[in-house]
Amino acid sequence: MLSVIRKITRGFIIMLGLFTFVMSANISAEQAPPKFSKANDFTLNDASGTPWSLKAMAGKPVVIHFWATWCPYCKKLQPGLERIRIANQDTDLQMIAISFNEDEAATPAKVLTDRGIGMKTLIEGDKVAQLYGVKGTPTTVFINRAGDIVWVSQISDPDSPKLTQAVEYLLSE
Repeated sequence: MLSVIRKITRGFIIMLGLFTFVMSANISAEQAPPKFSKANDFTLNDASGTPWSLKAMAGKPVVIHFWATWCPYCKKLQPGLERIRIANQDTDLQMIAISFNEDEAATPAKVLTDRGIGMKTLIEGDKVAQLYGVKGTPTTVFINRAGDIVWVSQISDPDSPKLTQAVEYLLSE
């Protein structure tokens, strides 16, 4: 009986160790910036048909918020991104929202305006989301002045200090 209990305890300890390793690897993957890959250029229109391109933002730090109108986590995050945008409006920081994976009748620009979010909204961003490897919402991409992706986040906590730290990093370069 004692040997059975030892085997169960040993198995539990091994499983706990593996679980801890996997969880810490996931946390580290989100916190660590990618190997400074170049951001892919793209051009998308806003709701009025005005084009916006990443290439035109050369030399400026850019935050891209990939989202969808139906996403509750996006709705939760957006007030935090808006606070950061407003706090940095006297800088050259560019913060845009790219709507993708939408229902046909969706009106992303109106939804953000109704939520009190003043971020520029680009629509029909499915191809750009694919280009950036975005799998889900919300996904926020931080691009430095050199055009390198320095961090990708799926944080939905509007008060996460990591978001402010990432923007401070972009502005300090």
